[in-house]
Amino acid sequence: MAAETLLKTSKQSKYISYRKILYHRFFVGLLLFILISLVLSIACNIFAGSAPRVDFHESVNLDAVSVPVSTILRSSVKSSPRVVNCTYWSCFNVYKCGRGGHDKITIYVYPLKDYTTEDDDSISRFSREFYEILHTIKNSKYYTSSPDEACLLVPSIDTLNQNYFNKEYVSRALQSLEHWNNGENHLIFNMVAGVAPNYNTVIDLNTSKAIIAGAGFDTWTFRYGFDISLPLYSHIAQDIDSTQPEQKNYLIVSAQLNIPEDYLAELQNIASSSNDLLLLDSCKMNVDYKKRCEYTTGKVFDYPDVLKEGMFCLIVRSARLAQSILLDILASQCIPIIIADTIVMPFNSHVDWNRIALFVPEENIRSLVKIVHSVSKERRGELYWQLRWVYERYFSSIEKITLTTLEIINEKVFPLAARMYEDWNMPEHIYGPVNPLFLPVTAPKSPGFTAVILTYDRVDSLFTLVRQLVRTPSLAKILVVWNNQKKPPPPASEWPVVNKPLKVIRTKENKLSNRFYPYDEIETECQLTIDDDIVMLTPDELEFGFDVWREFPDRIVGFPSRLHVWDNVTSSWKYYSEWTNQISMVLTGAAFHHKIWSWYYTHRMPAAVRAWVDDNFNCEDIAMNFLVANVTRKPPIKVTPRKKFKCPECTNTEMLSADARHMSQRSACVERFAREYGHMALRAVEFRADPLQYRETAAGVPHAYPDIGAL
Repeated sequence: MAAETLLKTSKQSKYISYRKILYHRFFVGLLLFILISLVLSIACNIFAGSAPRVDFHESVNLDAVSVPVSTILRSSVKSSPRVVNCTYWSCFNVYKCGRGGHDKITIYVYPLKDYTTEDDDSISRFSREFYEILHTIKNSKYYTSSPDEACLLVPSIDTLNQNYFNKEYVSRALQSLEHWNNGENHLIFNMVAGVAPNYNTVIDLNTSKAIIAGAGFDTWTFRYGFDISLPLYSHIAQDIDSTQPEQKNYLIVSAQLNIPEDYLAELQNIASSSNDLLLLDSCKMNVDYKKRCEYTTGKVFDYPDVLKEGMFCLIVRSARLAQSILLDILASQCIPIIIADTIVMPFNSHVDWNRIALFVPEENIRSLVKIVHSVSKERRGELYWQLRWVYERYFSSIEKITLTTLEIINEKVFPLAARMYEDWNMPEHIYGPVNPLFLPVTAPKSPGFTAVILTYDRVDSLFTLVRQLVRTPSLAKILVVWNNQKKPPPPASEWPVVNKPLKVIRTKENKLSNRFYPYDEIETECQLTIDDDIVMLTPDELEFGFDVWREFPDRIVGFPSRLHVWDNVTSSWKYYSEWTNQISMVLTGAAFHHKIWSWYYTHRMPAAVRAWVDDNFNCEDIAMNFLVANVTRKPPIKVTPRKKFKCPECTNTEMLSADARHMSQRSACVERFAREYGHMALRAVEFRADPLQYRETAAGVPHAYPDIGAL
């Protein structure tokens, strides 16, 4: 009985052991299966990702020798008339967009076809300009060869010039397009709209819900927020170079042809009584379009060369609102005067024309000269420097006109990806980068400031300065920029024992610009830039300077100040270091500024300015003042009455009494930087911040900054 029981127990234990083995093998096999599946999945993804994307749609061939012919019957259905109140909410299907990403539209160009009438006549000419438009779209980042992925579709029918296409048959051709869908999400280009005698300001074509990118719109026909206003392209403008005469010989030049008689009569009266207007028209005995004759004397001028001789150039309302002379004027760097009340200027939704041109109401044409004389020299300079940049960036070629059009549409479809007004209208070489410090409140006091000391090998004065700085309550950290590559900084054991963090950074090259490098160790918003020999500033002066900076965090706030002046003898800017009530610079040998200006100095300031500083080992403080003033349009702030730094051990002559050679170098810097920026960026001010010297009568507490240095 015992033997039988033992046998059963043995069989049962073997069965259980065998079952455990089966379970073990099952789970091991399952784990291996999962691992192998993951490996295969990853491998497939890798190979699939590395393989080129197969595009089942062929790109449009713009250079085809022969294209299919499509005959448009007279009985074919025409597209519906243009919807006059279209918006992106009513005539545009935004849900077709997004295939190219969350910030980029996709554009499809229909394949080329030769659309003909029943009599084998082409319904439209294919111009070089239209070819360039399609070529630009095809080579842009927006192009897609798939109509199913397209956010915008462009018909390959040339509608640029209404004189060169049959509007009845083109309307039928548009309706025959496979994806027309009543013009939804379609883009039509046009530069010459209307025909005689009406000269309508919008293309005479049944465009349904399509977006019109056209020239010559007026305020009645332009659908704001939907259509795109284009310039009338000029072949002549492309050949105009950027050279300018030494001086402008005429205040106002009018070289436009076909000016209406009533306006022409007013201009003739002005030209007869004033030398400020050079009125030109076509020459009666010369049919050459590039010749213009003066109204009063008949003198012959070459066009467009004569445009460069004018400070201002007229554009007057004519039968067509769009005038090709606009681009000729911009290319010639002549400030346009627009006398056309209802005109919609090119790219008006994004380009601020008030920065480029003067607008004179038509009823005030008689006061033209008086209005122009009221424009200040500063305003003329701003218009002059701006217009060339605008022309080069947006209007100088068909390619740029097309790309600008696409960018504007892209920003309307994806407004969150849109560039700011300043990016469209404020070139950095004129205005500097956009001021990043629009701070609505006073900067906080608690984080304090970081002192950045530029030094070479003056160890004794450096240690003295460190001991002085740590007594300032708001000091958060000291950063020593060691600019000597031949000699290492002192060992840690020799440095003063201080109660604030201190770090030494060794530079790779001895450059003054190293003091303005945006070091990661600068964690506070405020940075005190100070030379290693400025040991005379008291903790109260430094603390007060920091408190003033907190009130003006976008400016340079410091102690030694200087001024720029105009020298009438040399006709140049000079650096002035004598005591005056005015200041326009605060030397960064002892100055507070926001740390972002160090980043702008390193990465956004004109490279030529930084190179000049590094090559000549001078004027980095002047360069920083130019940078900040150019961005903020504000002067720096001098603090405390101290005017001279009494430091017998200092070797920096700028802080004591600069010699003639040093002063000439500094003056050369001011003059050179003004040329680099295109204008004098520095701003002068009669202002100084001093601490309030008072005593609180209740508690008898003395003033907050008792140790302020005297003159």
